[in-house]
Amino acid sequence: MLVWSSASRLRIAHAAEDPVTKQQTERKVYADGVRQTYLYIAAGASEAVYGKGKLALPGNAAIEGGDFIPSTAFPTAEYCGHCHQEAYAQWRQALHSNSFRTPFYRTSVNLLIHEKGIAFARHCDSCHNPIAVVSGSLDAHATADRSFDRDGLTCMTCHSIQQVDSKLGNGSYVLGVPAVMVDADGKRIPGMVPDAEILAHLDRHSQAVMQKIYQSPEFCSACHKANLPVMLNDYKWIRAFSAYDEWQGSKYSKQNPLVFYTADYTTCQGCHMKREAIMLREPGAKRGMFTSHRWLAGNTAVPFYMGFDEQLKRTTEFLQSGNFLNVDIFGMKTSGTDALQAPLGSVPFKVDPAKTLETYVVIQSKAIGHSLIPEVRDLYEAWVSFKVTDAKGKTVYESGYLRPDGTLEPGAHSFTNRPVNSAGDFVDNHRVWTIHSVAYDNSIPAGRSTLVRYRFRVPDGVQWPITVRAAVEYRHLRQSYLNNVLGEGHPAYPVVEVTSRSRVINAGDNSVTPALATDNPDWMRWNNLGISYLDQLQYAEAMDAFEHVTRLRPDYKDGFINLGLNDIEWEKYADARAPLEKALALAPHDARALYYLALVERRGHHPEQAIADLEEVLSQYPRARDALRELGISYYQQHRAEEAVATFKRLQNVDPDDLAAHYNLAVLYRRLGMKAEAQKESAQYAMKWIDPGAPTYSLEYLRKHPEISNESVPWHVHADDAHEMSTAKAGAQ
Repeated sequence: MLVWSSASRLRIAHAAEDPVTKQQTERKVYADGVRQTYLYIAAGASEAVYGKGKLALPGNAAIEGGDFIPSTAFPTAEYCGHCHQEAYAQWRQALHSNSFRTPFYRTSVNLLIHEKGIAFARHCDSCHNPIAVVSGSLDAHATADRSFDRDGLTCMTCHSIQQVDSKLGNGSYVLGVPAVMVDADGKRIPGMVPDAEILAHLDRHSQAVMQKIYQSPEFCSACHKANLPVMLNDYKWIRAFSAYDEWQGSKYSKQNPLVFYTADYTTCQGCHMKREAIMLREPGAKRGMFTSHRWLAGNTAVPFYMGFDEQLKRTTEFLQSGNFLNVDIFGMKTSGTDALQAPLGSVPFKVDPAKTLETYVVIQSKAIGHSLIPEVRDLYEAWVSFKVTDAKGKTVYESGYLRPDGTLEPGAHSFTNRPVNSAGDFVDNHRVWTIHSVAYDNSIPAGRSTLVRYRFRVPDGVQWPITVRAAVEYRHLRQSYLNNVLGEGHPAYPVVEVTSRSRVINAGDNSVTPALATDNPDWMRWNNLGISYLDQLQYAEAMDAFEHVTRLRPDYKDGFINLGLNDIEWEKYADARAPLEKALALAPHDARALYYLALVERRGHHPEQAIADLEEVLSQYPRARDALRELGISYYQQHRAEEAVATFKRLQNVDPDDLAAHYNLAVLYRRLGMKAEAQKESAQYAMKWIDPGAPTYSLEYLRKHPEISNESVPWHVHADDAHEMSTAKAGAQ
């Protein structure tokens, strides 16, 4: 580590020894030594080979100069914490600073190292431990001091990033040579600098450690987007997760016209790095407020394990802030009738105590810019806790509870997935390189809703009224994974109730009741139900729900658009025209209505009008993936090859993994005589197209686990018989 001893060192032009030149010399000597034995992994190869590829593959981390750099080139977090005491204190308890050293991550990455070799850990550590990657420490021959492991994502990894590529993920950033100062000409100077030097040249310090990109969602995309490449799994390319792409498709990005609701533009930082009052010394604060470096989100396991009480408290408060989800006990049916009495509270209804009851619970993802749950959802647990009690507090029916061994009962409705391997077994240890399929995925996309049905019978002798309560519970991590990592007998990890709603139900007549402040208005309640029906492929029911919306809000253009969308999904293209035109009468040039109308026009053999509509959509939303895809297809169908190619390339600039773009470009390039380009696109399509055998792996898993196979069906009911069966399956996941 270079340490500056006097102010004269700043003026490198007159210094006896140039620190930049010294750093470059030391770096070259170091890198030459690493390269002699370093095991590179070649892009596109399934086996590791020497002398080829980039230093981080199968990850994407990079550093300026493209060569290794000593870990000692990175100033420590403690060094930064001399002045930035508030940032340091928050960071030390945050997940970023503990991204490598916790047993939860180490268990998974050590399995990878044991099975495939340490070189493949670069895929994970490009995000979890960047210094290990760029220093060449992830190699069988490495002898570097690994003391940097304790800091994971330290100050100078994030604050050295010079650029990112939001299309790649897996650590798709380029680090600059770590520097906390630049000289008078703006040239980055490596090494630590005395505090006095920094305080004397705050502008130069800021220029070295701050970039405009740090305030953008694209900055987060470098790591909060991941895939499993062929060189890792010896199988095929698989998208692992992408919170960034989910944000881009959400209402908060303002890049997608097809969202169900709108909101102000909000970045990842706008939610997870809110400004707050400082408690410690913090030169970066403005008027006593500082951008949070806790990155509050959903990880309660790490602060619980590490004993970070403040971080756990703040994370719990974040989850329970009441902004993110809405639980609506929307309606009720009784056996022997198809009539849904709804929305509860707003209309009188009747309950026959001798009948079986079916309750409709709508969960709305109200203010989340990504899915519920995002990212490695096979490890996290969020579920609906549904409980019916009588007037004496006796449980009548319950779904979504923790069993004595800490596991979630299998009949619960959970917002998770089940990745499986080629044998149809659940990938329980996060051995992601073995994943071949996903048996089901019940996560809620950003801005959408889901309907959960519960059927139960109130036994004779129960004292009425009954109370029906639905809550969304959250735990980080899943019990079986905690057991895999910590063994059985560990303390129970926190379960956070994110939000809930209760209703009291009388036998016989039930009157209208006042709404709570947290309840949605009735038109939105119907709209959320319609969205849920649409996602569950219940088109007739969705149409009825959206018609309720248009009656309650005849001025709401999206109610009519939703009717048109439902008709399109139902393949009733001609019927979709009228509601879409009604929406456009209310909101001329509305991009969402024009997009769906374009699909109707193309199906109705009016291709030029479809193209005109899509072009207008893209004039308003130039990064709209769906509009780019459909416009490219329309150009292709009209034999406008050059325009189709240009449009699909625009789509790939937003989403390089779009299958339609790969397929159509392969065809178009071949027709244009561009054989090399056609071959490249064909190869990408073949690599990313789903394995035709993958569904059989999912079916095998569901066959082995009938107690949860219900969750793979879009439309399903949680019922008494399923409840009894699930409690008997004590050994299931």
